[in-house]
Amino acid sequence: MRLTNAKIYRDGTFRPGGISFEEKITGFDGSGGRDAGGAYVVPGFIDIHTHGAVGEDASDGRREAIPTLSRYYASHGVTAFCFTTMTVDEAHLFAAMEGIRSFRRPEDGAKCAGVHLEGPFLSYAKRGAQAPENLRAPDLDLFYRLNEASGGQVRLITVAPEEPGAMEFIRETAKVCAVSLGHTTAGYDTAMEAFRAGASHVTHLFNGMPPLLHREPGVVGAALTAGASAELICDGLHVHPAAVAAAWRMFGDKLCIISDSLRCAGLPDGKFDMAGHTVTLRNGRATLDDGTLAGSSTNLSEELRNVVSFGLPLEGAVHALTAAPARAIRREDEMGALEIGRAADLLVLDQELRLKAVFIDGRLVHGGLEG
Repeated sequence: MRLTNAKIYRDGTFRPGGISFEEKITGFDGSGGRDAGGAYVVPGFIDIHTHGAVGEDASDGRREAIPTLSRYYASHGVTAFCFTTMTVDEAHLFAAMEGIRSFRRPEDGAKCAGVHLEGPFLSYAKRGAQAPENLRAPDLDLFYRLNEASGGQVRLITVAPEEPGAMEFIRETAKVCAVSLGHTTAGYDTAMEAFRAGASHVTHLFNGMPPLLHREPGVVGAALTAGASAELICDGLHVHPAAVAAAWRMFGDKLCIISDSLRCAGLPDGKFDMAGHTVTLRNGRATLDDGTLAGSSTNLSEELRNVVSFGLPLEGAVHALTAAPARAIRREDEMGALEIGRAADLLVLDQELRLKAVFIDGRLVHGGLEG
């Protein structure tokens, strides 16, 4: 396949020209091939924090659900995702790990980039929608067993660094995967100790942590000092658009846009189960019975359009959806960029930033091109 008359995203900027690919990208020849009509060509989006969609959830432990999720993600421009669990009981955690170990990508589905364990090593006070009865102190033995059950696919784990034994846990798990701070009451000093111990990331910035204050900058300030990467939910509900723009100015190329989507994503308003909680979806807002925001009902394709409307430059938004999350989970040498020899995981976007086509390993899995 060769696309010409396109705006190709490479090295942080858009360049007019073309791209050639089979299963892998073979070149950037600007002549011949199919006319893209001036469309944008960008790397496939990478969602490193998504729990589910279309009625399915990673924490259910249903291995037959994973292909369904994989297809949903691909239809919204996500070519790779981290299978993200919540604070559920061990039986469900191990079932989820074993399911992802046996997952084989359907031809029309996204790739699994690994597992994100969001808990169970979190703070009760900042648990949010996490089930309190399943919270526990950091436990290396449990982590190692879960990683083994997944086939060594744990790429990211969220931890509250103030919990008993957390610093030693962070030092050891950082040798295996990226460690993120989240669902935490930690102040600046504790967060800095955790970053020095090996943490390198922050889970859904601003949510599930103390605010950034001028005398106590907290996890947000520590992440800036330490040069950590940070996730941001950009549905316009979890974080105000002005704060999204501010986070971009603060974190720059370390900012990772995530969906944090729940099983209600892609479905009409109604009530849904989430790890034993009832979540109500109304007008795009997913909440617990007490009004607490749960995860989201959004997707990365929608969030791209959101953040550009919030004031982020398109080039920066694409970076936050591709190269930044790839680097955050230590897979930047494999995905997140359009380079010769890399897998042809790419998107074609029209001038309104809507998906025209999704290619994974060079195969068209969603949409199409005219002509």
